Amino acid sequence: MNVHALSPLRNAPAPVGSVVVAETELLRRRVLRALAARERYRYVHPALHDTDDGWIITSPCCSRNVDPEGGTIDIARIRHEDASWVLYACDHLLGGWVQHSRSNSLDRLLDLIVHDPHRVFWP
Repeated sequence: MNVHALSPLRNAPAPVGSVVVAETELLRRRVLRALAARERYRYVHPALHDTDDGWIITSPCCSRNVDPEGGTIDIARIRHEDASWVLYACDHLLGGWVQHSRSNSLDRLLDLIVHDPHRVFWP
Protein backbone atom coordinates (compact mmCIF):
# COMPACT_ATOMS: atom_id res chain seq x y z
CA MET A 1 0.00 0.00 0.00
CA ASN A 2 1.30 3.47 -0.89
CA VAL A 3 1.76 5.55 2.30
CA HIS A 4 1.43 8.77 0.31
CA ALA A 5 -2.08 7.79 -0.81
CA LEU A 6 -3.46 7.26 2.68
CA SER A 7 -5.64 9.90 4.26
CA PRO A 8 -4.31 11.65 7.40
CA LEU A 9 -7.64 10.71 8.97
CA ARG A 10 -6.53 7.08 8.91
CA ASN A 11 -3.54 7.93 11.14
CA ALA A 12 -1.07 7.10 8.41
CA PRO A 13 2.46 8.25 9.17
CA ALA A 14 3.31 11.25 7.04
CA PRO A 15 6.47 11.06 4.99
CA VAL A 16 9.21 13.17 6.60
CA GLY A 17 9.60 15.44 3.56
CA SER A 18 5.87 16.19 3.59
CA VAL A 19 5.99 17.25 7.24
CA VAL A 20 8.79 19.73 6.54
CA VAL A 21 6.92 21.14 3.54
CA ALA A 22 3.69 21.45 5.54
CA GLU A 23 5.47 23.21 8.42
CA THR A 24 7.19 25.60 6.02
CA GLU A 25 3.87 26.41 4.35
CA LEU A 26 2.23 27.10 7.73
CA LEU A 27 5.06 29.47 8.67
CA ARG A 28 4.73 31.19 5.29
CA ARG A 29 1.01 31.71 5.87
CA ARG A 30 1.77 33.23 9.31
CA VAL A 31 4.07 35.74 7.67
CA LEU A 32 1.47 36.61 5.01
CA ARG A 33 -1.24 37.10 7.68
CA ALA A 34 1.05 39.38 9.64
CA LEU A 35 1.85 41.46 6.54
CA ALA A 36 -1.85 41.89 5.85
CA ALA A 37 -2.25 43.44 9.31
CA ARG A 38 0.60 45.96 8.99
CA GLU A 39 0.05 49.59 9.92
CA ARG A 40 2.05 51.33 7.20
CA TYR A 41 1.10 51.38 3.49
CA ARG A 42 -1.87 49.08 3.91
CA TYR A 43 -3.05 49.80 0.36
CA VAL A 44 -0.02 48.19 -1.33
CA HIS A 45 0.49 44.48 -1.74
CA PRO A 46 3.87 43.28 -0.52
CA ALA A 47 5.30 40.06 -1.92
CA LEU A 48 6.89 37.23 0.02
CA HIS A 49 9.77 35.49 -1.75
CA ASP A 50 11.05 32.13 -0.52
CA THR A 51 14.76 31.67 0.11
CA ASP A 52 16.65 28.58 1.24
CA ASP A 53 16.51 29.70 4.87
CA GLY A 54 13.50 32.03 5.10
CA TRP A 55 11.90 34.86 3.13
CA ILE A 56 12.48 38.26 1.58
CA ILE A 57 9.63 40.77 1.69
CA THR A 58 9.36 43.29 -1.15
CA SER A 59 6.80 46.01 -1.80
CA PRO A 60 6.04 48.88 -4.16
CA CYS A 61 7.68 52.07 -2.85
CA CYS A 62 4.67 54.27 -2.17
CA SER A 63 6.51 56.99 -0.27
CA ARG A 64 8.92 57.40 -3.20
CA ASN A 65 11.64 57.98 -0.57
CA VAL A 66 13.72 55.10 -1.91
CA ASP A 67 12.53 54.80 -5.50
CA PRO A 68 11.11 58.01 -7.01
CA GLU A 69 9.42 55.92 -9.70
CA GLY A 70 7.53 53.84 -7.12
CA GLY A 71 9.17 50.58 -8.13
CA THR A 72 9.46 47.47 -6.00
CA ILE A 73 11.94 47.68 -3.12
CA ASP A 74 13.27 45.27 -0.50
CA ILE A 75 11.54 45.65 2.87
CA ALA A 76 12.84 42.90 5.15
CA ARG A 77 14.57 39.56 5.21
CA ILE A 78 13.73 36.82 7.69
CA ARG A 79 16.13 33.91 8.12
CA HIS A 80 16.11 30.84 10.31
CA GLU A 81 19.59 30.42 11.83
CA ASP A 82 20.78 28.19 14.64
CA ALA A 83 17.31 27.48 16.07
CA SER A 84 16.35 31.17 16.09
CA TRP A 85 14.91 33.73 13.69
CA VAL A 86 16.93 36.69 12.42
CA LEU A 87 15.34 39.82 10.98
CA TYR A 88 17.23 42.06 8.57
CA ALA A 89 16.31 45.53 7.37
CA CYS A 90 17.36 46.73 3.95
CA ASP A 91 19.87 49.57 3.93
CA HIS A 92 18.82 51.19 0.67
CA LEU A 93 21.73 53.66 0.68
CA LEU A 94 24.37 50.95 0.96
CA GLY A 95 22.35 48.40 -1.00
CA GLY A 96 22.49 45.54 1.48
CA TRP A 97 20.92 43.82 4.47
CA VAL A 98 21.59 44.91 8.05
CA GLN A 99 20.75 42.64 10.97
CA HIS A 100 18.00 44.25 13.01
CA SER A 101 16.83 41.64 15.55
CA ARG A 102 17.17 38.01 16.59
CA SER A 103 14.54 36.01 18.46
CA ASN A 104 13.33 32.51 19.13
CA SER A 105 9.86 33.85 18.29
CA LEU A 106 8.93 34.48 14.67
CA ASP A 107 5.86 36.39 15.88
CA ARG A 108 8.02 38.87 17.79
CA LEU A 109 9.95 39.69 14.63
CA LEU A 110 6.78 39.94 12.58
CA ASP A 111 5.42 42.47 15.10
CA LEU A 112 8.47 44.66 14.42
CA ILE A 113 7.73 44.64 10.69
CA VAL A 114 3.99 45.15 11.12
CA HIS A 115 4.14 48.11 13.52
CA ASP A 116 7.44 49.73 12.43
CA PRO A 117 7.01 53.09 14.27
CA HIS A 118 10.49 54.30 13.21
CA ARG A 119 9.99 53.41 9.53
CA VAL A 120 12.93 51.03 9.49
CA PHE A 121 11.23 48.54 7.18
CA TRP A 122 8.60 50.68 5.43
CA PRO A 123 10.54 53.86 4.49
